Amino acid sequence: MGPAARRLLTLAVALAGLGAALALHLPLPFLFGPMLACLLAALLGAPLKGLGLASEAARTILGVAVGASITPAILAQLPAMSLSLALVPLYVALIGLVGIPFFRRVGGFDPATSFFAAMPGGASDMVLFGQEAGADARALGLIHATRVAVIVTVAPILLSTLYGVRLDRPLGAAATTIPPHELAIMAAAALLGWQAARRVGLFGAAILGPLLLTLPLSLTGVIHDRPPREALQLAQFLIGLGIGTHYVGVTLRELRRTIALSALFMLILAILAGAVAEAVLLLGLAPPVEAFLAFAPGGQAEMTVLAIVSGAELGYVVTHHLLRLVLVLLGAPIVMGWLRRR
Repeated sequence: MGPAARRLLTLAVALAGLGAALALHLPLPFLFGPMLACLLAALLGAPLKGLGLASEAARTILGVAVGASITPAILAQLPAMSLSLALVPLYVALIGLVGIPFFRRVGGFDPATSFFAAMPGGASDMVLFGQEAGADARALGLIHATRVAVIVTVAPILLSTLYGVRLDRPLGAAATTIPPHELAIMAAAALLGWQAARRVGLFGAAILGPLLLTLPLSLTGVIHDRPPREALQLAQFLIGLGIGTHYVGVTLRELRRTIALSALFMLILAILAGAVAEAVLLLGLAPPVEAFLAFAPGGQAEMTVLAIVSGAELGYVVTHHLLRLVLVLLGAPIVMGWLRRR
């Protein structure tokens, strides 16, 4: 089966998953439906294939959504975030101190694979860094894909049961209610910001580039809305599809070892994240939902979607995830180099 046919099959599976999720009234159907359908089909041996640039382009919509959500009022709250932001480096260090020995001793991985498997950074970045350090790239890809899949599955359940949050907040206004010139400006910001960030080698270019370009437009009142609901639903669909297709070609041995191990590590991470979020709550640094989402060890794109549909303060949640990613991306290669010299 050629690449085009495999992509068509993937789209068909994802659309079937979306239809089932809508029929079953699952939360976040545009994210859950494609993700679970593609994940199950991949594990059953279907020759799925990711959509490449289309999935990456979907993240630009979330970048614009975040940038458009940051207003002067949110910027004024930055000093109040300083104490909880100071906990992020400690949180990352704690994850490393627990995670590296876990993958080394329990999983039996080599030091480089154990190190980058434990780091709570972007999945693609950790795989690339790990490859350069001689790690097992296949294992890293599965571990981080499972981390994101578990978080996307479990976090909505916890938000609903523990915090009583209804995940039915509107993603945004309908496209027909937003002025056409603002839609054009947001589309241009998404494309230009993404490409500019790629040219300079900025990590997370698909999200951060559009975010940085949209931010001044929001602060100066050029745009007043987030991207339309339809665009955000498309972003969820493509992101969910992308998560599911990470499991194409997984063997039974990998399923037993790597995925089961990473799921167990997610349980450990959930305990650590819960402890830090509880500390933030007890210190009065943030409301419960914001504290939970800010320290949940999921991907930036997925946490952005959850923050929007739960009605959480998007600026607070995204700021903490950005700091975590910056710390990991800048610090992981340095620490790894030091460990290898030791």
